[in-house]
Amino acid sequence: MSSEHGQTTGEYIQHHLTNLTYGQHADGSWGIAHSAEEVKEMGFAAINLDTMGWSIVLGALFIILFRLAARKATSGVPGGLQNFVEYMVEVIDNIVKESFHGKNDLIAPLALTIFVWIFLMNAMDLVPVDFIPRFFALFGVPYMKVVPSTDPNITFGLSISVLCLMIFYSIKVKGFGGFTGELLFQPFGKNIFLIPANLFLETMGLVVKPISLALRLYGNMLAGELVFIIIAAMLPLWIQWLPYFAWALLHLLIITIQAFVFMMLTIVYLSMAHESH
Repeated sequence: MSSEHGQTTGEYIQHHLTNLTYGQHADGSWGIAHSAEEVKEMGFAAINLDTMGWSIVLGALFIILFRLAARKATSGVPGGLQNFVEYMVEVIDNIVKESFHGKNDLIAPLALTIFVWIFLMNAMDLVPVDFIPRFFALFGVPYMKVVPSTDPNITFGLSISVLCLMIFYSIKVKGFGGFTGELLFQPFGKNIFLIPANLFLETMGLVVKPISLALRLYGNMLAGELVFIIIAAMLPLWIQWLPYFAWALLHLLIITIQAFVFMMLTIVYLSMAHESH
């Protein structure tokens, strides 16, 4: 409960929603922000160390687990890890075959990476909200936000990467002329007077895709994390476990769906980039 930490409910919630930020202070020195005001002063060039650190750790965990399963793969009776990895690879490979209409060997591994990495980042939301921040507070760390997908820097970073892939494969498959032709002559056809309308609509459609990807993941995960924080802030410790456990069961479905939706839309968008009108 927030009062147990010497904070009001608002202060408690604000603390748990603040990233461990490194950047330039107002006096020109560089260091870690120790208040929400200092975070705002640091501006765009600041780095959220907790977001960066946890996303890298979880990405490395994904690589290590799947690499371990690959090295220990056997044609005999498979172990639990091999069964899980083979199932994941098979399911996502089938999804790609059904949803992706081009030919590109990168799409299935990319889809697998997106799903597992985002799922692992989302799953950090299931860790009790005070557990990791309290541990790091023992070493003088003022903030520790452990769910990378509740940081728009991560969600927009992922979605902008998808946008770059869309543009790259559109130019690679259709040629630069084909790509610009779609921007200039779709959806109203090759009429010189309609080029501005075509360009506006096609550019907006291209830009909205990554924005919607980023905001959907960010909004859903931030809302879920906020519910956990409110439960911890407003209820005594002895009764928190019941609503916490109930919300965690529902949230387990949410974190899986959000990872799946991001993966599916990425596959669909890249499939569209490989197709000609």
